[in-house]
Amino acid sequence: MSSFSNLDRLLRGDLTTPDALKAGRVDVSVPRLLVATLVCGGAFGVCLGLFAATGQTPDGWWQMVSSAVKVPLLFLLTLLVTFPSLYVFATLAGSRLTLMPTLRLLVGAVAVNVAVLASFGPVVAFFTLFTTSYPFIVLLDVAFFMVSGAVSLGFLSRAVSVLFGDASAGGSQKRARLVFRLWLLIYGVVGAQMGWLLRPFIGNPGLEFVLFRHRRESTVFEAVMNLARDVGGGW
Repeated sequence: MSSFSNLDRLLRGDLTTPDALKAGRVDVSVPRLLVATLVCGGAFGVCLGLFAATGQTPDGWWQMVSSAVKVPLLFLLTLLVTFPSLYVFATLAGSRLTLMPTLRLLVGAVAVNVAVLASFGPVVAFFTLFTTSYPFIVLLDVAFFMVSGAVSLGFLSRAVSVLFGDASAGGSQKRARLVFRLWLLIYGVVGAQMGWLLRPFIGNPGLEFVLFRHRRESTVFEAVMNLARDVGGGW
């Protein structure tokens, strides 16, 4: 089975059926999903970097190459940082999954996230070719990251509903969901800040290409608020 066939079956739910989850199995191939993640993330990264390539600087095309590497790296590094906490949280909450099935489930969630992002690639490329507003493109891409993240969290939420749905006591089930949501919050914050550290993903076409930018704002949330204020001022 190819990497994209594996990804297609994952998106259709064939690899994370309730029966398999209840039995403590997640029937996905981590190597195949990693390949699909690298390809889909790289494709979306190329679309992100296209905005810099439309500028006047001769090295703007390097941003496309850089972003193609950084997008999948963003998700894999975030998973690497947060996986130990999720496994401990899930174990304390009574998850049926052992170490490797938990890892497979999270790699599956990352693959879903990146696949949704890749589907937005043509939209990003379209707006890139017909606008010169850097703040608008940044906010548009942040919105796409948020939508794809929400879809990925929905994938995990359905799995959690199966994994903890048969808890003997209602209080235990509520605690399990609370613990899992706490980890999701940690994952989201780490992922957002990881993206801030790895930037630029888009690249300002008026600036020379650099692999990493200096941190002016302390966090990604402060940077997004400043961009939103810039866009609002332009209207």
